[in-house]
Amino acid sequence: MKFSLGPILYYWEKAKVEAFYRDAAESEADVVYLGETVCSKRRELKLSDYMKLAHNLREAGKEVVLSTMTLLESPADLRELRRYCENGEFHLEANDVGAIELLRAQGLGFVAGSAINCYNAQTLQRLLSLGMRRWLVPVELSRDWLSQILSVPEIQALRHTFEVEVLGFGHLPLAWSARCFTARSYNKPKDDCGLCCIHHPEGRPVHNLEGLRVFTLNGVQTLSGSRNNLVNDLPGMTGLVDVVRLSPEPESTFEWLRKFYAADRWGRRQALAPGDINGYWHKVEGIRLLDEPLGEL
Repeated sequence: MKFSLGPILYYWEKAKVEAFYRDAAESEADVVYLGETVCSKRRELKLSDYMKLAHNLREAGKEVVLSTMTLLESPADLRELRRYCENGEFHLEANDVGAIELLRAQGLGFVAGSAINCYNAQTLQRLLSLGMRRWLVPVELSRDWLSQILSVPEIQALRHTFEVEVLGFGHLPLAWSARCFTARSYNKPKDDCGLCCIHHPEGRPVHNLEGLRVFTLNGVQTLSGSRNNLVNDLPGMTGLVDVVRLSPEPESTFEWLRKFYAADRWGRRQALAPGDINGYWHKVEGIRLLDEPLGEL
């Protein structure tokens, strides 16, 4: 099994991003995703900066994938997307169907991000016909569902042509909006937000009246309040999952990557942090934690 580091979803200062990827170059990660996927106003790093990071990571032996924006809201966003698609060196994670069309026209393979709606075998077949080489499974779907769709004869015949990736660690991306809820929480308009997201390197928590953290605001993106953690569910992924993704956090990402590595290589169960969840993987409410590992297929 391979492990990947997803794109940084939050807004971090440039120095922090560069330090993170220096650590990534020396980590157990096999695949590293780079790029801004949430908000085009976040300009701490430009494409040229990401390309420099990509070269350094490739020299360290990592597979590098450039991730595209999820919501395109202006002609400038489309122009930037074209620049990513025409980089000429690295594969892309498409988080919008517009990116898929641009890549298909160039005959380039791609990773289908979790924001691409794919819930049945017919859609999966269509994505494969367009050039998909890796599929990040939608975060709310279960192991049972994944097993069922991969057992469809038409998909079995194509299984050798693509990899399956699962988000195994991190707050789950649930929704995107044309409105910026982080700016709204500061009583600021979206167009004059002051880039307030940079004050929340882990997103801004939202609690209900009982004090339970139910969501995390990240600009135009809404994430789960609790952190998904499938480290003890790795045995049940055998035969189904090729790549397990960890979503970067300001702290402890590489510590958890080492724990995932140990769990996979040596079967070591890990103590979960308070509040971690894995419900969706077990086909129950996403906010729940079932700490019993599933058996191998």
